[in-house]
Amino acid sequence: MATEVILDRIYAREAGADADKVWLTQPTKNGEVKEYTFKEAVDRARRMATYLKAQDLEPGSKIAIISKNCAHFFITELAIWMAGHATVALYPTLDADTVTYILDHSDSKLCFVGKLDTWESMKAGVPDDMPKIAFPLAPENTGLTSFDEIVAQNEPLEGETERSADELALIIYTSGSTGQPKGVMHNFGPITRVAKEIIAEYDLNENDRCLSYLPLAHVFERAYVASVAYYGGGHVFFAESIDTFVQDLQRARPTFFISVPRLWLKFQLGVFKKMPPSRLDTLLKIPILNNVIRKKILTGLGLQDVRIAGSGSAPIPSELIAWYRKLGLNLLEGYAMSEDYAYSHRSTVAINEPGYVGTPFKGVEVKLSEENEILIKSPGAMAGYYKEPEMTKESFTEDGFFKTGDRGERKANGLLKITGRVKEIFKTAKGKYIAPAKIENMLNNDSNIELSCVSGVGQPQPYAQIVLSEDIRDKISQPGVKEKLDKELRALRESLNANLSAVEKLQCLVVVSEPWDIENGFLTPTMKIRRGAIEDATASQVEGWYSSKDPVVWA
Repeated sequence: MATEVILDRIYAREAGADADKVWLTQPTKNGEVKEYTFKEAVDRARRMATYLKAQDLEPGSKIAIISKNCAHFFITELAIWMAGHATVALYPTLDADTVTYILDHSDSKLCFVGKLDTWESMKAGVPDDMPKIAFPLAPENTGLTSFDEIVAQNEPLEGETERSADELALIIYTSGSTGQPKGVMHNFGPITRVAKEIIAEYDLNENDRCLSYLPLAHVFERAYVASVAYYGGGHVFFAESIDTFVQDLQRARPTFFISVPRLWLKFQLGVFKKMPPSRLDTLLKIPILNNVIRKKILTGLGLQDVRIAGSGSAPIPSELIAWYRKLGLNLLEGYAMSEDYAYSHRSTVAINEPGYVGTPFKGVEVKLSEENEILIKSPGAMAGYYKEPEMTKESFTEDGFFKTGDRGERKANGLLKITGRVKEIFKTAKGKYIAPAKIENMLNNDSNIELSCVSGVGQPQPYAQIVLSEDIRDKISQPGVKEKLDKELRALRESLNANLSAVEKLQCLVVVSEPWDIENGFLTPTMKIRRGAIEDATASQVEGWYSSKDPVVWA
């Protein structure tokens, strides 16, 4: 008997008791929504699959999707699989050059264009002769073939397409924080195994609800939301826009919710704008008010029903985790990557500790190299890097462990701490090596700081560029705020340096004037810092920062 894969579960739900259960809820406009049952969603997928089959593409062809998260992303991925092909998802925030690179490198034969804010700047990256199909929520007047028209003109593909466990299901392109994006190949067997294990780990079922809003081009959302929804059948809601995000959350009332550190911080700052931290702390200490206040805050965020909350993609300050737990939200951190389909480590209610990313998932093996590089053997292991057999070979040890490129420490109970990147270590003028991630994590724990980047190649001591948190930036022009903050940052540097080794002590904190974001190229689509871009942009200013001898520099 063939190994069951995700697509088999979709067919089973289509024909089973869940056929008429609402599966996908898509906001359209003005607060209205469109709901799709399993039967309706799969019917549309079957009709699109009929069209794709008629294009006479070679079996296993790559088909691209450029879109924000929406119901039609899910429907289209199923159609691509039913037609015998593999999906390539592109971040909806890429520039035209990166779009061109990924479409060319992946050998994509056709492109679905969906919900996008920047299609005008992206479309130049899509070849004119590449067939393009527009989702219902695609930008208006694209002139592209309509998804709905194709669905209306084609009969559903009959039968149940069989996809084997060792067939390619999708290619995930890395976000490019360490150079040119790499195409990470994943077969049906491993992504199905990961979905099953996540569902078992968190006791998820078809009655669970989630909000899909992190990029589906990223492995975190693809594994924990899309794949889990394909296999487990939970109700998936989508967000309409940034402006309606809280309302979208309140509509979904998720029971399972994942996010990234920067967004968890934004949620917290939103609460602080309505209630100062000192007042909130005071109210939470009053027994008769504690539960009322906690429930009010979580309900305001739409998180009152969450029983599983997760953070991933980047390190999260331990104080932020503690703050959410004080509200009654059991926020758990995890650690994984594209190459293991986001299946590596997670914190649990029983085993967790600030600064540690958790213990291995079931079936995951982990060890440290002599250089303390974290080595992982996961059931979600990639099939390799697309078109890069040598790079694939070099990425694994002889006994099959993936070389993560991260340095770490492990406790006897399996808890893992990330201490930096193997290749991000830099050498100062004194010939000493510095691991920036460790210092950045300490800086990011401060409520005044949203992001930081520690550098100092060839300098006597490292320095740190910092982006102030959003609420501080909003107040900085008010009388006395900058002066007060300057004193706090000086004290912070002094406190940090007291806990750092002599070679790690920071020369200065540099407060940057322009926030880092995806649009200006300083953050990846998953909100990780682009270290090289930040350093290149400020290279000409570094000498002046050092010569000023000021512990806090306002750039």
